[in-house]
Amino acid sequence: MPRALAFRYARALADLVLEPGSTADPQAVTAEIESFERTLEAWMDLKLALESPTVPAARKRAVVGRLADSLPLSSLVRRFLFVLIDHRRVPLLGDVREAFQAVIDERLGLVRAGVASARPLSPEERERIVAALGRLTGREARADFRVERELIGGVVARIGSTVYDGSIRGQLRELKQRLTGVAF
Repeated sequence: MPRALAFRYARALADLVLEPGSTADPQAVTAEIESFERTLEAWMDLKLALESPTVPAARKRAVVGRLADSLPLSSLVRRFLFVLIDHRRVPLLGDVREAFQAVIDERLGLVRAGVASARPLSPEERERIVAALGRLTGREARADFRVERELIGGVVARIGSTVYDGSIRGQLRELKQRLTGVAF
């Protein structure tokens, strides 16, 4: 149920960001929400207060309003946070941000991939991988890169539930399966 709620709020925010005449940039909105999330993680007392049903919504709004000035947050993100406060959905903020990114990507015709490599990749290598993923999917690709040393070498890309394993670890696993006839 929380995932469905997160998507409901994410779709509403995406509607506002992508409506004709809107000057909001989806990436900037995401960055502002992430900034607010980092602030909550750094100030656990603030996070607990915003998530507590015993703290009045008006007090939460006042605190977020002052905080929004110092971060700074756009009026759109500020109003969106007020909606989350009013409906007691602040604990869903991380899920809403992730859902928002997915909704924006879908509406803009983008595909997001998680790419793991055994070592840090150069900008040129990253560009080639993103281009290859775009050709595979027929859509513009965006990738989140991370290093996983246990891959030994190569790259593993995940788009949704599809995994493209070009790692040495994956090749060794496949070779072992063929040699032993055992799947694991």
